[in-house]
Amino acid sequence: MARLPLVALLAAVAFAACAPAGAEALRPYTVVGDAIPQPLTGTKGDATRGRALIVERSSTCILCHSGPFPEQAFQADLAPSLTGSGARWSEGQLRLRLVDAAHLNAATIMPSYYRVDGLTRVGTLWRDKPILSAEQIEDIVAYLVTLRN
Repeated sequence: MARLPLVALLAAVAFAACAPAGAEALRPYTVVGDAIPQPLTGTKGDATRGRALIVERSSTCILCHSGPFPEQAFQADLAPSLTGSGARWSEGQLRLRLVDAAHLNAATIMPSYYRVDGLTRVGTLWRDKPILSAEQIEDIVAYLVTLRN
């Protein structure tokens, strides 16, 4: 199918558009079933900052997802809409999807935003660095759980 190469190309562009979070040490977390129940930072994130991160093209979210972002003229449809995320998934389930979507689906094109080990096709800028910081993950989770409709 012609759509798969296009999806792979767009995923590569998404990676190229964002800068890594930095050389911070990854904070430990525990996966329980299909979720990471505890915040990576020990506290809940800020939903306002989370929304801002999602609509920034550098975070790559809206390069694949659409959602309730009327100010964004160009939103993608490669991945599920973020509308209603908080009704579909728990806070912990959303956290795992951001931290390491491949844990749930090895064939996903969604980046592992907070994982550095076991990755094989990683650009030099991203080696040994998470794409998002623990704080950014928590901010995005805090926003996504508010999307109930």
